[in-house]
Amino acid sequence: MQTLLFVTDLNYEAKGRNYYEEDLYLTSKLRKDFQLVICHPEDIETFEKDFDLIVFRNAGPVANFKDKYQAFRKRVATDHLKTYNSFIGKADMNGKEYLIELTNAQFPVIPTIDTVHSLDKLPNVDTYIVKPKDGADSIGLEFVTKDALNGKVDSELKNTLVQPFINFEYEVSFYFIDTEFQYALYAPDKEKRWELKEYVPTEEDLAFAQRFIEWNNLDWGIQRVDACRNEHGELLLVELEDLNPYLSLLELTDETRQNFVKALKKSIQKALEA
Repeated sequence: MQTLLFVTDLNYEAKGRNYYEEDLYLTSKLRKDFQLVICHPEDIETFEKDFDLIVFRNAGPVANFKDKYQAFRKRVATDHLKTYNSFIGKADMNGKEYLIELTNAQFPVIPTIDTVHSLDKLPNVDTYIVKPKDGADSIGLEFVTKDALNGKVDSELKNTLVQPFINFEYEVSFYFIDTEFQYALYAPDKEKRWELKEYVPTEEDLAFAQRFIEWNNLDWGIQRVDACRNEHGELLLVELEDLNPYLSLLELTDETRQNFVKALKKSIQKALEA
């Protein structure tokens, strides 16, 4: 039986959700087909060479163990460690700077800059959001007025992103395994990001999400396309989580959850055989 090193921080406290519940469920299902050991993200190096595949799941923000994460990424490249997700993504696994690239390429994304002299690329609004490029879970996020932002210099924005504050209708997330859509969830009450309900996407919605999946071009893995619906009814990308997206598995119907696990096992097998 093939072996998986399942990387997660079962003790990480995330606002509005319990990582450990999701991962205990997921590992209980994967154990039926694979030999599996759970590992804390800061202990990967001790065990990584003893397993056929490293499954990087709910490890919490990598900014909390930045040096070890970067060292792990280097070993993935140099020691040819096999990981799930594959570490060739262009999105969150490398930080948030891709949002600038997508802005410049005129993708449907919340406009994003990282220098004061690029302010003309953003809509003229009263409030802007400044957040770390390696942030997660709203860590380090702050709201800044236009006047305060104009008074800053680029050195004050080092390693941060600037976006306009958008008065959106709701947030919606599209979940994929490899390039295949699995399900969508949304937060009808935008003040309660993690009180989610099933969302039935239109063809246009799926085309929006698929565009980012194709751009990222992962070999294999789980991806979550997070978007918001603006006041004009348009979807805009908030982030493309391609490192360790929380899946809200326990919020799903039993049928959808079982289908997801089935697709995940198939994808993991694909990674093992590659």
